[in-house]
Amino acid sequence: MAPPEDTYTHGHHASVLASHRWRTVDNSAAYLIPHLVEDAVLLDVGCGPGTITLDLAQRLNAGMVIGFDRAGDVLDAARVDAAAAGVVNVEFKVGDVYGIEADGGTYDIVHAHQVLQHLSDPVAALIEMRRVCRPDGVVAARDSDYSAMTWFPAHPGLDRWLKLYLSLARANHAEPDAGRHLRSWAMRAGFTSVESSGSVWCYSNDAERVWWSNMWADRVVESDFATQALERGAATVDDLGMLAEAWREWGRSADGWFTVLHGEVLCRG
Repeated sequence: MAPPEDTYTHGHHASVLASHRWRTVDNSAAYLIPHLVEDAVLLDVGCGPGTITLDLAQRLNAGMVIGFDRAGDVLDAARVDAAAAGVVNVEFKVGDVYGIEADGGTYDIVHAHQVLQHLSDPVAALIEMRRVCRPDGVVAARDSDYSAMTWFPAHPGLDRWLKLYLSLARANHAEPDAGRHLRSWAMRAGFTSVESSGSVWCYSNDAERVWWSNMWADRVVESDFATQALERGAATVDDLGMLAEAWREWGRSADGWFTVLHGEVLCRG
């Protein structure tokens, strides 16, 4: 059977990539740090612009890191960044998580950050990630849980934004509340040991709040989120403009606070 033709709800607009480029091992994969061994061979699935990938490669300076994504143009930019940073133990490849071009047991660590939530068959993806991981290796995944996102002060525009995002993602046969499902998915994928945990991103100081709110204000009118909403009749141009303004209004709140809950799993066997 051919792999599913999944639709990425966010797309790769500059506003989306700005969020992706903010990510590091410390703020997005801290749960994996104790399991990093300097000479490990690691596959970073759905690596996007590769900031986490490059961070991993610099930590695994005696090993090798492969960044893997469907979006070839994004990987081109990641290669430029790797060269500029002088990181030589990293390689970027175009591919599909449902059919990873590697022999079984190739990698010590297989890592996926914010990937499974966008897939129509996350269990199949985990089975494939398990296949290419060595028997004594670890498969690590971290995904957000949109329905568990929390903010202050309350704003009806952000409530509408969340409702629209959930509907668009699910229309793409994806699961935006993936964080709470990770342990279950991993068990269904056949892992004999699943260690689960949770962590948050929190945007609360002035710089964080302004950056987060302006980034989302741009995304709701310019990214694939907007295109899909308009094409499916889920929102009008005016609706999206109001959502963007809601994000900006929230960002101007001196007491504003926003958290993103994530589920995490470390899988073996």
